[in-house]
Amino acid sequence: MEPAPPRNGQNGQAAPPPRIAVRNLDMAFGGFVVQRDVSFTVRRGEIFVIMGDSGCGKSTMLKHMIGLIRPARGDVLYDGESFWGGSAGGDGTDHRMAISRRFGVLFQSGALWSSMTLAENVALPMTLYTDLDAREVAEMVALKLALVGLRGFEEYYPSEISGGMRKRAGLARAMALDPDILFLDEPSAGLDPLSSRRLDDLILELRDNLGSTVVIVTHELASIFAIADDAVFLDAESRTAIAHGNPRDLIDHAESPKVREFLHRGEMAATPV
Repeated sequence: MEPAPPRNGQNGQAAPPPRIAVRNLDMAFGGFVVQRDVSFTVRRGEIFVIMGDSGCGKSTMLKHMIGLIRPARGDVLYDGESFWGGSAGGDGTDHRMAISRRFGVLFQSGALWSSMTLAENVALPMTLYTDLDAREVAEMVALKLALVGLRGFEEYYPSEISGGMRKRAGLARAMALDPDILFLDEPSAGLDPLSSRRLDDLILELRDNLGSTVVIVTHELASIFAIADDAVFLDAESRTAIAHGNPRDLIDHAESPKVREFLHRGEMAATPV
């Protein structure tokens, strides 16, 4: 007999699927396995962190989730819909493109076009993928830049602003099409502690105001503890996920000493020798 579907306990209807479900994912390049049999879920409206030491495959995991790299095995489901399983006919490219239109992505470098102003960078996705006219695009661009604290910087070029401002501009572009899910790859990389904290506060504000689900790749402890609702720890040695939960719980209660050591390293760094 098949098990009954989960219930929400209030109105008797089946509980909705998680916003994202990674299922038994293997990541490999030829015969080299990066991670194997990784599974985790991301709930709607939460900030989820993919964490681990350098070289464990955090950014590679994100690329599998957004469609840049095909997994060696396994799948990613969005609202219960298979991303890599595709649809009937073809290779599934159109199917994945349709789902990925719901994504906004901030790459580690910001990936802004240096020859375009901030306004032109943010406008580009709207020009390519919407039917908005020039006036409507300009209004939306001004709104997105204002949301990240860059009102008045529309005509600046990326080279004319600070690294923290470039990250915020990249975030404005990631939000250009009002995505359901934001993917952020090392958003605090290269930023000073104050700029990093301001970016964390901005991510929290955007999540709370827009209701987006946010997936972040980072190894920055300050950011992990400041904004994460849930997390997965990818281990480079065993090449699989060895912990899944809220970092504030994992710091003292994770089964693996390696996870506890990773989350306590800020304290160790501050201990005088």
